[in-house]
Amino acid sequence: MRLWTTRPVGRGRIDVASRRVNLGAVLLQAANTDPDGVALVAPDRVTFSDLAVMSGRLAAHLATRIQPGDRVALLAGNELSFVQAYLATLLAGGVAVPLNGTSPSLELAGELAMVEPALVIASPSYSDLARRACTQCDTEVAVFVNDVDGANDLPAEPMQPVERASDDLAVLLFTAGTAGAPKPAMLTHGSLLANLEQMQAHPGLRVGSDDVALGVLPLFHVFGLNVVLGLTLMAGGGVTLVDHFHPTETLARLRADGVTVVAAVPAILEAWQALDATAAPDDAFARVRLCVSGASPLAPELVAAMHARFALEVHDGYGLTEASPVVTTSAIAAKPRAGSVGPPLPGVDVRLVDTDGNDVLEGDPGEILVRGPNVFAGYWNDPEATALVLGADGWLHTGDVGVADEKGWLSLVERAKDVVIVSGFNVYPGEVEHVLAQHADVADVAVVGEPHPRTGETIVAYVVAKEGTHPDPVELLRHAGRRLARYKLPTRVELVDELPRSFAGKLLRRELSPPSSSAAALSAGTSVPGGSTTDERFTPDATTKPA
Repeated sequence: MRLWTTRPVGRGRIDVASRRVNLGAVLLQAANTDPDGVALVAPDRVTFSDLAVMSGRLAAHLATRIQPGDRVALLAGNELSFVQAYLATLLAGGVAVPLNGTSPSLELAGELAMVEPALVIASPSYSDLARRACTQCDTEVAVFVNDVDGANDLPAEPMQPVERASDDLAVLLFTAGTAGAPKPAMLTHGSLLANLEQMQAHPGLRVGSDDVALGVLPLFHVFGLNVVLGLTLMAGGGVTLVDHFHPTETLARLRADGVTVVAAVPAILEAWQALDATAAPDDAFARVRLCVSGASPLAPELVAAMHARFALEVHDGYGLTEASPVVTTSAIAAKPRAGSVGPPLPGVDVRLVDTDGNDVLEGDPGEILVRGPNVFAGYWNDPEATALVLGADGWLHTGDVGVADEKGWLSLVERAKDVVIVSGFNVYPGEVEHVLAQHADVADVAVVGEPHPRTGETIVAYVVAKEGTHPDPVELLRHAGRRLARYKLPTRVELVDELPRSFAGKLLRRELSPPSSSAAALSAGTSVPGGSTTDERFTPDATTKPA
């Protein structure tokens, strides 16, 4: 039988390996061709000319404090301050490190220690969090508060972009990714630009200068950073920035701003679907010509419900941070296929292999391997982890399992890795287990994901108590809440006598049983640090605000 091979659509291979380019300059090129075009609605309208000038001025300031290649951490929401700081860092030749503002300061301090930034740029709303994280960091890091309302004393003239090679680093993004606990994935100017050009070469994903994209996905996530912000700016379109998702208010912004392109995660679509007819009339998405979902599995029932109620076709796709991120999409067809994430983008090669690394037969499941100029350069200062996922031949081992039909349409079977996806965010069980295991009353712990109606999946922790102790599930959550981002916290803690393990001592996650009425457990809805409930912490509107 014939082995399944990639059938990319569009204009063929994208290759940026030999270019000298600054991604920031590419994203601002519309300032030369359409200076008065609207780049952002944040909530005031910002033209490309204004965005280029303000980013160039901040870049000129950064040039007095950093050298090309220095890391610059960014701590801000979906706001003008973030976009300006991101573009300015790229223009100055720095490496942008977007951080999750919902993370507690201790977690941020660990991330800062890992990447050793020369500077942290924070918006005013996140400045206190940034200072706390820097205080708790082993190395001294300065904080620059980026006040876009005019409090900053910046050079009057914008600087010219620093020339960068395509393989120079542009961004470090923390990801649970394909190889264990969160680590910074190295994305280059070339890899990010390659994925932008791959999307623009795709007839179903191509964005135009007349498009307005909804910027509700967090900009510290690769989906929001490159697919929404990067692609739209490069095309000369506009982005409506939404810093805090609320189903009714965000839908009102979508309609008022004339949004034509929506990128979302299933939890957002579920929230809109749950609105009544007053808040979400049948024509709510009348101007939307393209809606794509990603970052977590999209249920066929949700696709059907969005079409039946709003006449909106929701296309699914597959990607990962290490691929900058998009690999496949179903947007090549007018109607999505239930359960399929579509064929690869132009210039992206995909293989399905068995456990011996051999190509599987067509229709058989295999691990998804990805190759192309969009593939990342590895994990920061971690050659061992890099070698586990990135071969010398350029193939990225995703750890995900898929099958493909005779036309090259991919369907995901399962995640070979143990990553749990909560509202589109990767949560690696080992990280949560490590934090809970540090509690004095915990002898053993295992973390798994289980389905959740709003967030796709949620975190459940199984805890074995140390002899003579009686751990309080509420206290365990408080312990975790001081060390982990909100979306990583369990919504339930169950106390069990022992954990299932193999003869070699390996944890058998698949054998962990559903909750029983006899087990001591903390159910969703119990208060945890910050005044919220564990259930509330996993709603889409809890993903972009400071902790």
